[in-house]
Amino acid sequence: MARDAGLSGCGFDADLFAWARDTDAAIEALQRRAGEVPLYVVGHSLGAQLPGLLRHRDRIAGLVSIAAGSGYWRDNAPQLKRMVLYFWYVLVPLATTLFGYFPGRKLRKVGDLPAGIVMQWRKWCLNPRYHVGAEGTPVRERFEAARFPLVALSITDDELMTERGTHVLVDCYANSPRRVERIAPADVRAPRIGHFGFFREQFQSSLWARTALLLQGFQLSKETR
Repeated sequence: MARDAGLSGCGFDADLFAWARDTDAAIEALQRRAGEVPLYVVGHSLGAQLPGLLRHRDRIAGLVSIAAGSGYWRDNAPQLKRMVLYFWYVLVPLATTLFGYFPGRKLRKVGDLPAGIVMQWRKWCLNPRYHVGAEGTPVRERFEAARFPLVALSITDDELMTERGTHVLVDCYANSPRRVERIAPADVRAPRIGHFGFFREQFQSSLWARTALLLQGFQLSKETR
C-alpha cells in the first residue's frame, strides 16, 4: 500500500522551500552568535541553488558556488542524459507512489528523499529555467533581489553539471556581480575531481586554498567600496 505522498521514509513532510527555511534558521542562529560579522557561503550543488530563495539573503556577503548548476535535464552532462528522462518520467513517480518517498538508497540513485522534495525537484529539472521557471514570478523575483557577489567554480570533469548548466544557474542571480571560473583536474595535478571530489583532503592546498582566496576577495572588495 502506498503511503501519504507527502511523507518520507523517515516520517516527515518537506519540500525544497522547507530546506531553504532551514538555512534561514541557521543564519538566524549565526547572527545571534556572531552579530554583524560578514556571512560568506560556500555552496556545493544544491547549496548554491537555494540562497536566492532565502529570506535572509541580504545577510550573505558572498557566495562561492561549487559544482552547481541548473538541473534541467537538457543541461545535464551527456552520460547523465542517457537515463535522465527514464529517471524523471518513470522511476521517480513510480517509486515515490509505491513507497511514499523516493527510496534512493535501495535503488542506488541520489539517496532517500521525501516525496515533496523529489517531486518538486522533478518539476524544476523538467523546466528550461529550472527553479526560476518552474516556480514562476515569486521565485524569479527573489533571485533578482539578491545582490551578493557570486563566483561559480565549474569542474570540467563534473559528471552531473555542465558549464552551460552552471551559467544558467548563475544568471538566475540576475542583479548580483557574478562570474564563472572553470577548473580542470590537470590544474591541480589530479586525475579526477568530478562532482563530489572538491572537498577531498588531497585538495586542501589547492582547491580549498583557492576558495579561501575567493572569500578573502569578497571581504577586500567590500572594504574598498
